[in-house]
Amino acid sequence: MAEPMRSVLLAEKDPKQRELLAGMLRKEIDCVVHPVGTPAEVLEVLAAIPVSVFIVGLDLTHHENNNLISRVMQHHGQVVIVPVVPLGDQAALIGALSRGAFSYLNFPYNTNEAVIVSARALYFYDLLVHQEKRGRKIRKSDGFYGIIGNSPPMLALFDLIGKLATDGASTVLIQGESGTGKELVARAIHAHSHRQLKNFVPVNCAAIPDELLESELFGHRKGAFTGAAQSKMGLIQFADGGTLFLDEIGDMQPNLQAKLLRVLQDKSFVPVGGLEPVAVDVRILSATHRNLEEMVAAGQFREDLYYRLSVIPLNLAPLRERPGDIALLLDKFVQIFNRNRTVPLLGFTPEAKAALLSYPWPGNVRELENLVQRLVVLGGGTTVGLRELPAKYASGPTPENSAAALTTGLEFGAEGIDFDGLVQDFETRLILQALSLSGGNKKEAARLLNLNRTTLLEKIKKKGLLIP
Repeated sequence: MAEPMRSVLLAEKDPKQRELLAGMLRKEIDCVVHPVGTPAEVLEVLAAIPVSVFIVGLDLTHHENNNLISRVMQHHGQVVIVPVVPLGDQAALIGALSRGAFSYLNFPYNTNEAVIVSARALYFYDLLVHQEKRGRKIRKSDGFYGIIGNSPPMLALFDLIGKLATDGASTVLIQGESGTGKELVARAIHAHSHRQLKNFVPVNCAAIPDELLESELFGHRKGAFTGAAQSKMGLIQFADGGTLFLDEIGDMQPNLQAKLLRVLQDKSFVPVGGLEPVAVDVRILSATHRNLEEMVAAGQFREDLYYRLSVIPLNLAPLRERPGDIALLLDKFVQIFNRNRTVPLLGFTPEAKAALLSYPWPGNVRELENLVQRLVVLGGGTTVGLRELPAKYASGPTPENSAAALTTGLEFGAEGIDFDGLVQDFETRLILQALSLSGGNKKEAARLLNLNRTTLLEKIKKKGLLIP
């Protein structure tokens, strides 16, 4: 018996905005959309049909609407919540996330954002249903809480997240280049721990002005400064019992570093303008693309805070160091962005795949995702070849720059380099390019590599490559 199509419940008071967003989701994503305008209609739909994702575009400052997310979470726990918050309204965002929202959309609506966030929410719902039906953990080849990868670095990451499930207290410092998915990893750690039913509160320390970040994190008392007409609860207190994710922690100013250190040491803090400490039970996960050890040595980051934050250090490999995941990510993103398109993208030629495998991906997974979305929108009904790829992706290494390409990103520090690891990475790239050029034919790939077929199969198995 076929499974029912996934459904999105869209609650939006404005009829024009409601129909605009509903039409866009029906066109771009493989799902049924149920647009409604009031909390009463929301509850009627939830009582009548199974819902996958609930997009809440109602005014969350209204008392009735304010309790709606909590009621849905309580009685329909499997529904993935995505609130809509006014652009720049930090209080509304905090309130929604504190009630268990998966992610959020900004208003006015942005087409790309709405499609991407909704698609990810549906994918996350699929993972939850898959996990429940199997009665065990999600298979790592299917993704892990929205993280996609089957290469050795990613399998090791999934295992580490699994181990962190038994410990909901230790701090974790997630380091990696921009676009590697640091927030996804933080969300996976939270969702896999015993704190999963409590709040996950993300804060981008680089996006909030320095003069406001202290008040946002710690809150303030009425009259603490000019304009403080009433007391305000901070993000740390919103995260009480759950997880606080501090992204780009390396951008935090020294005075705030000292206050954050007290939270880690004493499990309490004093709001701006307050006198009495407030006790909190919060797990702090942090992330940065900076090298904090170098910042500590330069006096730009507190050494004591660094060691408090990095009880469990976690380094995310850039995409160029796990080429075995590129084909998997390509297929997954094509599948996501093809949903409900009348003229879907047909895929990539072996030559195009080979070019993408040789590209260094400075923007990592985010760059790959954006590229696939662009190609799906512009190239429906076609198979992407070298001609259809933007020039920088199609060029590939040339005889003139091949030596430079092979050594891109290499740095000989005081301890040298990981020679064996780099050799293994290069070997993996060669195998994947040969398989791409041969259309997945292992015998032909072995011929291109001048290897015996059995030798190639042994290498594929040893490296854990996901080859169809």
